[in-house]
Amino acid sequence: MTQTEKGKLSSEKSLEAMKHFAEQYAKRTGTYFCIDPSVTAVVIEGLAKHKDDIGAPLCPCRHYEDKEAEVNAAFWNCPCVPMRERKECHCMLFLKPEDDFVGELQAITMEDINAARETIK
Repeated sequence: MTQTEKGKLSSEKSLEAMKHFAEQYAKRTGTYFCIDPSVTAVVIEGLAKHKDDIGAPLCPCRHYEDKEAEVNAAFWNCPCVPMRERKECHCMLFLKPEDDFVGELQAITMEDINAARETIK
């Protein structure tokens, strides 16, 4: 049984969906991914895992007492309210051009994502 089947990692379907969402959202909002692709990859994996486990891409960088209640409230569902209203991304997934950690890319390779996933296993 693989790590994905055990539930530690997201499904390939959700991972691809969150990768596509993140790339499209970055382009649409004029934001960029972190200069360190492993940061972007881990956040995308976390979003995909939440999509699998609780049905929504809840921000993976926060602690929740009750994840399902948070999903229903929708405040921290990606893109979260702070991101939509002020372009403030707690996870460093979507960075403004003036941010200290901003990279130049609005795309990430599956190789970068899979390399980061290996560290989660």
